[in-house]
Amino acid sequence: MNRRNWAPIIETACAIVNSYDTGVTLRQLFYRLVSREILRNTQADYTTLSKLTAAARRDDAFPPLLDNTREIVRSACWNGPEDALTALRQQYRRDRTEGQDLTVYLGVEKAGMIEQLRAWFSDLGLPILALRGYSSQTFIDEVQEDILKQGRPSVLLYGGDFDPSGEDIERDFAARVGCFDEVQRVALTAKQVERYNLPPLPGKPTDSRSQGFIEKHGRLVQVELDALPPDELHRLFADAVSPFVDTSTLNASIEQEKQDRLKL
Repeated sequence: MNRRNWAPIIETACAIVNSYDTGVTLRQLFYRLVSREILRNTQADYTTLSKLTAAARRDDAFPPLLDNTREIVRSACWNGPEDALTALRQQYRRDRTEGQDLTVYLGVEKAGMIEQLRAWFSDLGLPILALRGYSSQTFIDEVQEDILKQGRPSVLLYGGDFDPSGEDIERDFAARVGCFDEVQRVALTAKQVERYNLPPLPGKPTDSRSQGFIEKHGRLVQVELDALPPDELHRLFADAVSPFVDTSTLNASIEQEKQDRLKL
């Protein structure tokens, strides 16, 4: 395929997936390989990677990958009342942001990052917003309603691609929601691209936002957020979250949750 020796590429891909402590999408895996300059940022290489990893998974020679675009929809059911009560006790959680001075939203450009953010920060109970590109008005309205319902100042900590659209998606979302008290870009930034030695890909001159990007950064490039190693992305978000969460208030909520669960 593509007249290349794909065996060592698939071996490296397997090691990358196993290095994550969360699930990984095919897209994330692809851009990690692109960032290492192992694969080209082309549809042909993406398609070949998809076919070969699928074949390897069928042979139990490759770890599972996430597919956030499809799911099995099944109504919840139990084998009896006691089974249902057991499930309730296991699932019960208080709102762990109760008593906090701020509502902190973790935002990402792509849905593929939800799994990582949920695994890393579920203990904090922070809401996660996956924009999936430019947001619909329906989603904008939903976020506005949620902020107003919380009744406290709100902060958006955001991660997106370093390219014209990636920067503009954040601007557009924050402007249209219109009620964030603070917006902080966690990743990717020009400095981070240099710091982590992420090889830039050619930008898209046809993008209507390209000229403004060039004027700001001096060049037209594209670097996917997925290319950043997961441990570094985790650290960047953790450092950004830390100043906004009062740990004593969080611990009190967790303790109350434990007491509540004993009553169930």
